[in-house]
This record gives sequence, C-alpha cells and structure tokens, in this order.
Amino acid sequence: MFNYFILLLNKYFFKNFITLISMKKVVPDNVVFNDKNGYNASLLSYPTNVGAPVIQIDNLVSWKSRGISTVNKQFEIKFNELKLEFENLMKDFEYNELVYNANFSFEPVVGEIYHLYRGDDGINFLSLISPSEWNKEHIGTFQLNSDKKWILV
Repeated sequence: MFNYFILLLNKYFFKNFITLISMKKVVPDNVVFNDKNGYNASLLSYPTNVGAPVIQIDNLVSWKSRGISTVNKQFEIKFNELKLEFENLMKDFEYNELVYNANFSFEPVVGEIYHLYRGDDGINFLSLISPSEWNKEHIGTFQLNSDKKWILV
C-alpha cells in the first residue's frame, strides 16, 4: 500500500513537473503581450486596459436624418431644374412643329425674322411681312438659328 502511495505521488509530481516545464512564461490577462510583437499595447487601435475609455457606438439616427434631408433637397432641386428644362424643350418643340408644319413657298434664311399667321382658311403660313403691315391673325414671330431651330422672338 505504501508503494502504491509512492507510485501515485511520483505520478502526480511527474505530471505537474512536465506541465511546469512545458509551460511558457505566463503573462497576466491585463497585460498586452504576444511572442511575435512583444508588449504592443501602444500600437493597437483599441483600448487594452481597464482604465481606458469605454467604446460606445455613436447614435447615427440624427446624422442619417440630416443626410437624407440634405440629399432629398438636392434631388428636389435637380428634379425641378430638369422639369423646367423639359418644359422649355417641349415649348421649343411645339414652336418648331408649328412653323415646320406651316405653309411657305421659300427657303428660310438663317438669322432672318419671320412671322407666322393663320390664314382665312385656318391653315398657318410663314411670311416676311410684319403684323403692323398686314391685317391677318398673327400667331408669333420667329427667327431661324444655325441649327435650323425656330426661336420665338
């Protein structure tokens, strides 16, 4: 029985001795150390000790709402600009369609001013004669630009 006790004691001692020999130097948990970089707490981008300030997630709701309202205003401004540009483009298209669909028996010259009238038969026609010189229903005065686009004068 005594031999058994000695055997258990030796076995326990040997097991702990092997564990002590195989263990590396133990560093406490609150010390930032690793074998590759050593003591590198000052190089880390996050706090490493108990006394460091608490990491808190910022409340981004107000930032997001300000950003959304700013972007929405920019979108609204751009939308209104595009809408106005589209309306102007449609007016130009309607004027050009009106003049190009009118009757005229001459080739218009770029830069000249022409007058659009409605005839007695209801058909539109283009003329060089100004409204003050003639008693016809005047629709508009137009000028042909170099892009062959009629501009309302």
